[in-house]
Amino acid sequence: MIIIDAKDLIVGRFATYAAKQALLGEEIAVVNCEKAYITGTRQHVLDEFKRKRSMGTWATGPFYHRQPDRLVRRMIRGMLPHKQEKGRLAYQRIMCYIGVPYQFKEQKMETVENSKITKVPNLKYVSIREISQALGAKRTGEQE
Repeated sequence: MIIIDAKDLIVGRFATYAAKQALLGEEIAVVNCEKAYITGTRQHVLDEFKRKRSMGTWATGPFYHRQPDRLVRRMIRGMLPHKQEKGRLAYQRIMCYIGVPYQFKEQKMETVENSKITKVPNLKYVSIREISQALGAKRTGEQE
């Protein structure tokens, strides 16, 4: 099992790594999802998520969640062939969590070095927690 600590990581970059490992048959657990980041201006990112959230109907979808762990899992799903059998099985092997669950506290967590937020040359990024709060989530993780 691979445990990825998403603190201070860019979602798109570590999500590609997680998707590839899941397709290869690894179990993936992503912890601290609310502390990950998406690059782009705050206004643009929030407008895009609000647009996606308001699309469709309550009965037919598409469904975009508000909670940070489910937002990240949905982003990883976008990097999988989720309509094929191998993509569905890989998606089932990926689990995302808010904070660090007790079963992972003592285990070794890894980070994807190429996806650190410090690698971004500008200061335009938004945390997943801020996006969730803007969408109206009630449970966005512990406050710092």
